[in-house]
Amino acid sequence: MTIDADHLPQGAEKVAAVQGMFDSIAPRYDLVNRLMTFRMDVGWRRRAVSVLGLAPASRIADLACGTGDLAYELDARGYRPIGFDLSHGMLAAAPRPFPRVQADALQLPLSDAGMDGATCGFALRNLVELGTFFNELARVVRPGGRIALLEVAEPPNPILRFGHGLYFGKVVPVVGGLLSDRAAYRYLPKSVAYLPEPDELMHQLRSAGFADATRHLLSVGICQLIVGTRDR
Repeated sequence: MTIDADHLPQGAEKVAAVQGMFDSIAPRYDLVNRLMTFRMDVGWRRRAVSVLGLAPASRIADLACGTGDLAYELDARGYRPIGFDLSHGMLAAAPRPFPRVQADALQLPLSDAGMDGATCGFALRNLVELGTFFNELARVVRPGGRIALLEVAEPPNPILRFGHGLYFGKVVPVVGGLLSDRAAYRYLPKSVAYLPEPDELMHQLRSAGFADATRHLLSVGICQLIVGTRDR
């Protein structure tokens, strides 16, 4: 299914649309990300991995792993990552091998409490149901395990928020259209509308089993990092 930039799909329609979109933009996904974020995304991923604070060789589920950016960083820090992504195109576009499986993040092929931690990079708005995802995180991460979730955000400063809105809503679609799929990069800024308000998002995550979860704004608020420990 082709993504419709003027329509925010729901349910099974969203799953098919998101899967098809990422299959189509996979070949140049990393290049466009680096250009659009001025390589800030590299630092955001490093920050996410650094806050896990788990022992070396810990098993980490990297959800919506894409082409492996977070998985490679996890491996470099001495962890044992395994990636899961709905898009076969993204998995196939990985620049070098890493353990990965095509799977829905809402129905992971993992045993209960089988992972020491989990990461997810910029995919919360692409999931059909966040509450189900948070429950699945709580199921597969052991008590005392850690999670680090990255997602886009809006700066709290109104002037910065206005400027970011112009860039994200106007410049990103043009750059994405020139280098990749125009409809996909018109849709991605609009997909932020799927995200609940921060307080509601954090309430859902804490209720799922990460009572100490906290939210941190990065780079003047254009990115958010959510971290938490699985309740014991």
